[in-house]
Amino acid sequence: MVNTDTFVPDAVEEIETEIGDENAVIALSGGVDSSVAAALAYEAIGDQLTPVYVDTGLMRKGETAQIRETFSYMDSLRVVDAKDRFLEALSGVTDPEEKRSVIGEQFIREFEREAKDADADFLVQGTIYPDRIESEGGIKSHHNVGGLPDVVDFDGIVEPVRDLYKDEVREVARELDLDELVAERMPFPGPGLAIRVIGEVTAEKLEIARESCHVVEEELEEYEPWQALAAVVGKATGVKGDNRVHGWIVSVRSVESRDGMTARAQEIDWETLQRIQSRITGENENVARVVYDVTHKPPATIEYE
Repeated sequence: MVNTDTFVPDAVEEIETEIGDENAVIALSGGVDSSVAAALAYEAIGDQLTPVYVDTGLMRKGETAQIRETFSYMDSLRVVDAKDRFLEALSGVTDPEEKRSVIGEQFIREFEREAKDADADFLVQGTIYPDRIESEGGIKSHHNVGGLPDVVDFDGIVEPVRDLYKDEVREVARELDLDELVAERMPFPGPGLAIRVIGEVTAEKLEIARESCHVVEEELEEYEPWQALAAVVGKATGVKGDNRVHGWIVSVRSVESRDGMTARAQEIDWETLQRIQSRITGENENVARVVYDVTHKPPATIEYE
């Protein structure tokens, strides 16, 4: 485990040394990784830091409002509405790795624009150790690692938590006295809901994934999962009222893990699963059925793409 007593001052000193008198932007998503990276960078360079939250349209329900509230103490926080640009960039893209690449490039281009406005030469990111291992090992490309474009218009990319596992990042969050909602929040992928939608990303599928994930997180809170989610995985026939429909299939997943490198599917009681399927199919008229994923990691990954 990380020694937070030494890690925090060492990380702050490293950021100060690496960035010096220059300005930086921080890729702030609201998850624990980027939030810790932002807090460390803010402590290190203060007003030289411009926190940037990009509303990609791929985020959890209520994410943007929560970001504004949680990080209101950072006066230079910028919220960028890029929903239409991301959806347009993803139009027609079905390959999982291409999705990550498209999202990674769009992220960087958004930050480049904000960095130019802020006269910033450095980009700070919340990349953690499993992100690097999985990208280097070819398991998947993380949007902020293997998904980066070849040409990036920054003098340097600073990753203060790059050698930590998720549980260690949470320890640092507690040491920094970050809001409990941030410190204990379950992981959410950098590419967001795009990788919880199999095939092409559309506004309809994103909304179903967003609402379904919200239901799953609410209903499974008592199980304290390491990660719980819902994904739109295809279409199937169903019956709504007196009508036969060809609607979406939503797959529910809930796992226990320590660091995300391996995971075990949780055993959820039948009553809870029935309540989840009832809410998801009832609240989304175009959802025909709900299934529960019992696969561990390995052989599956936690996310769907």
